[in-house]
Amino acid sequence: MNKEDEIRYYEILLKDYPDIIKVNTLKQILPKTGKNKIYKLLKDKEIHSRRIGRDYYIPKISIINYFMEK
Repeated sequence: MNKEDEIRYYEILLKDYPDIIKVNTLKQILPKTGKNKIYKLLKDKEIHSRRIGRDYYIPKISIINYFMEK
């Protein structure tokens, strides 16, 4: 995916969500995906995130990249 596509998808997809989300919000975005699967995606770096303490912080662009790779 090129940079222009990233920007376009960033502005269109997930526009109602904040730029950085947590696991519970990701669960809303991926409603048929269980929490265990979401944590596996994060731990396996399929969806890039930053872990601070016990919480994962996920940039919206990481979710868009995950969608576009699949």
